[in-house]
Amino acid sequence: MNRTTGGRTTTSSRTAGTRPGGGRTAPRATRPAAGTAPPRRTDTRRPHPATATASATAAAAAARRRERERLPRYWFAERLLLTLSGQRPVHWMLGHTLGPAYDQLAALAPYAPLRPAPPGRSPAVRHCDEFRPSPGVIEAFARIAAGDRLLALAFRLEHCTDQRWRCSAVELDGTRR
Repeated sequence: MNRTTGGRTTTSSRTAGTRPGGGRTAPRATRPAAGTAPPRRTDTRRPHPATATASATAAAAAARRRERERLPRYWFAERLLLTLSGQRPVHWMLGHTLGPAYDQLAALAPYAPLRPAPPGRSPAVRHCDEFRPSPGVIEAFARIAAGDRLLALAFRLEHCTDQRWRCSAVELDGTRR
């Protein structure tokens, strides 16, 4: 093979597609000419629009759930729901409640008032809102859906000296227990 480099012609013993040790190399892929576009997709398959919409809806719902779990009222409403439905033991709330509220939970929990009916779905927090009567205090209420029932849960949160929110009172369906 003859090559011209800078005005000098040299002869190489290598042939195209071989290495000096005798092994073969893969043939070079041809490059498109300068200024040409890459090949375009020619098939007509595309994601189904309903699939794309469903995944976008699910992603938006997950983002809303994460955002609301950052709020103390939703965080406590979920924990109280799990305790009062019998899904978690009362002592799970020990570090998150003050004395009287823990006693109220201990009295309510054995009855599991938010336990779903046998064919029903697990109870869920539908909505939770708050009122702040003074700095460091949140009075919250939540609507709990348990099967075909809609129940009310009210609780009071206090911001303690260790900078943590703690539950100080619990009411279920308008009666303090």
